[in-house]
Amino acid sequence: MKNRNFFFRYKLQHICFWLALFGLWYYFRYQDYSSRALAARITLLKVADLAFMVYVTNYLLIPRLLYKKKYILFGITFIAFVFASSVGKMWIEGQLMHNPPLFDIFNRHFKVRFYDNVIPHFLLVITGASFKLLVDYARSQRRLGEMAKEKAEAELNFLKSQINPHFLFNSLNSVYFLIDKENSNARQALHKFSDMLRYQLYECNGDKIPIEKEISYLQDYVDLQKLRREINDEVEFDCSQNVKDFLIEPLLLMPFVENSFKHLSHFGNGRKNLVKINADKTNGEFHFSVTNTIEYTSTKKPVGGIGLKNVKRRLELLYPGSYSLEINEHDNSFKVKLKLKIEN
Repeated sequence: MKNRNFFFRYKLQHICFWLALFGLWYYFRYQDYSSRALAARITLLKVADLAFMVYVTNYLLIPRLLYKKKYILFGITFIAFVFASSVGKMWIEGQLMHNPPLFDIFNRHFKVRFYDNVIPHFLLVITGASFKLLVDYARSQRRLGEMAKEKAEAELNFLKSQINPHFLFNSLNSVYFLIDKENSNARQALHKFSDMLRYQLYECNGDKIPIEKEISYLQDYVDLQKLRREINDEVEFDCSQNVKDFLIEPLLLMPFVENSFKHLSHFGNGRKNLVKINADKTNGEFHFSVTNTIEYTSTKKPVGGIGLKNVKRRLELLYPGSYSLEINEHDNSFKVKLKLKIEN
């Protein structure tokens, strides 16, 4: 709802700006035409043509060419587009005034027509593009500031909660050898827990980690969860062999998996409680999905909570414009589907 209101206000600001420009343009130039009706039509044509050039440049040419460092292609496309749009506007203007030769740019008055109609368009569109670049730069700086702040807060919280790791691992080692050798499940669980803890303490301090380590961490967590599940619980972890050779933010996927076990159904009566995790890589994208069954009641608490909110915020800050996240909740199932553009 908040995003919808922002988008509505954003569109309303644009509409008000172009209406104001139309009013000013008409007020200062209507006396140049034979009638007010003709002046209104010509003014509307000029404002619409200018708006068309500004929006195409700002929301098509700049994101797809300039921001992707295709500078030469952007320059050629921009010049050709503004020139073609200006010529088209002049032709329509000639038709409205029933005097096409008056606005024919390719006649002996080429320099005058070019100076009066094309060059102003270049200057106005460049002004609009400059405003777009300034706004995007301010947003990127704000995003970087938010990322730095959240990283500092996370590091501070980590330091506050950190205990002596050497003491901890030595204690776990002692407990491991106290467990009877025949109790392989308990030993295996403690070993996996030790690996998970080591991963969190030592390997998650960097900005990015190999996806193989993140998947291994998730697999250890799933294996631990399997030890405490009931006989009618079905847990599947399907990871494609091509999920490798790229980096990802540490612990980015964990909230999805943890949430699935936290809110897993408890049907009983022979009905299966299902957690299904799938990871794949295709066409330069990492696909990750988690599905789990849930129990539907009239007083059921919403699935998700702080964990999913936090990971959504991390995705917005760390992968802006490079991810899609779908969350679907039905009567007896909850599914999260993440697509992430990756770089090898």
